[in-house]
Amino acid sequence: DVLRMSSGIQIKPKTAVQKSKTSSPLPCSPEPAIKPQPKPSDKLNPKTIDPVSVLAINCILLYVNLLKLYSLYRLVHGSVKHRLQWECLPETVSFDPLLVTLAEGLRETKHPYTFVSKEGFKELLTVEGATEKAIPLLPRLVPVLKAALAHSDDEVFGRGLDALVQLSAVVGPSLNDQLKHLLTNLSRRLMDKKFREKITVALQKLEQHGGKVS
Repeated sequence: DVLRMSSGIQIKPKTAVQKSKTSSPLPCSPEPAIKPQPKPSDKLNPKTIDPVSVLAINCILLYVNLLKLYSLYRLVHGSVKHRLQWECLPETVSFDPLLVTLAEGLRETKHPYTFVSKEGFKELLTVEGATEKAIPLLPRLVPVLKAALAHSDDEVFGRGLDALVQLSAVVGPSLNDQLKHLLTNLSRRLMDKKFREKITVALQKLEQHGGKVS
């Protein structure tokens, strides 16, 4: 029952118990945890994005996997209020996916993401040619704005409402077909006294920008 090697080392064969232990399958491992959905800030946070970015001629930023927002501007802290200092001329930056990412950031609740998304969205819509660049993105922008308007946080809702009015002023009647997806969330908040006046003004501006059809 003992195997003798040429070197003189004795190796005992495995017993039946040992064989059963080694041959038995490993105990079932627990189900892998579901990965949480990425937050908008994951696209804004330079610690969680691919650090590789390329700045091409004319300051047009190329994208690898995720948008490198922090490569486009810096947050300048003032004594009274903050402002964005763009590293490139905003009109040279591609709206896709920058404008959509900024809209997603409206749902953030922490600084500096709240400020960056709100100011960046507003300033990007003021550049020359913003209308032509924003209209093709409406099918992607409206669901994101709808999510902000449905958010339980009052500040997030306020930022979403401001962004909707800003977008309406730029794209005009092109937003009319998408309004039906947004009015339900606005009507719910209309019951809240602290938002009633602001929503009423916003609806008036949507009507003004969208024309009779709206």
